[in-house]
Amino acid sequence: MFARVGDAVSRAVGEYAPRRPRSDTSSRYRRDVTRTQWTILGETLVDENRHIRLSTVDVELPDGVTFTQYVARMPRCAMTVVLNDSHELLLMYRHRFIIDRWVWELPGGYVDGAEDVAAAAAREVEEETGWRPKSMRHLVTYQPAIGTLDHPQEVYLSQGAELTDTVPDVNEAENIRWVPLDEAATMIERGEIVGAATVIGVYRALSTVG
Repeated sequence: MFARVGDAVSRAVGEYAPRRPRSDTSSRYRRDVTRTQWTILGETLVDENRHIRLSTVDVELPDGVTFTQYVARMPRCAMTVVLNDSHELLLMYRHRFIIDRWVWELPGGYVDGAEDVAAAAAREVEEETGWRPKSMRHLVTYQPAIGTLDHPQEVYLSQGAELTDTVPDVNEAENIRWVPLDEAATMIERGEIVGAATVIGVYRALSTVG
């Protein structure tokens, strides 16, 4: 789940560096990209637990300027867009204390160790809502804030779900509701949905299933 300490510096370089151009790109462009790569001078661990690894990284820019930046690494997360036959989306209403707001979100959570990502996404849906997805299809993988955070997130699509005897986790949701997919997009505009995974999942689902 977490990066090994010995791999931290090399992966920090990958975080700050632009993507390498494809092989069909000119050599001149490749040289320009290499010149803009930031240099990692060192990394110091600040704190670490099962949910986050926080460190400070000393960086040198191509123009010679140096500075220290906080970098956080978190485990992979998996969320699911669950749609029923009426094209309604399964959402949870919950309070997020960090921003002190009540918001609507997709069910989802951390992938446990070597757990299959799709299986983790389905597990989180049932634990948090009591509904069991009938199928799992990968929609998108993204990084929410690559300037300071390494936190891979994956969104899946399930078309159909069955209600189980699982009692939803009392710590997760105040309310669970099926919302028309089009209405979910309007909820984003109204600021009722603000989390990146849910925003991305809603728009990706709209472009995929209409």
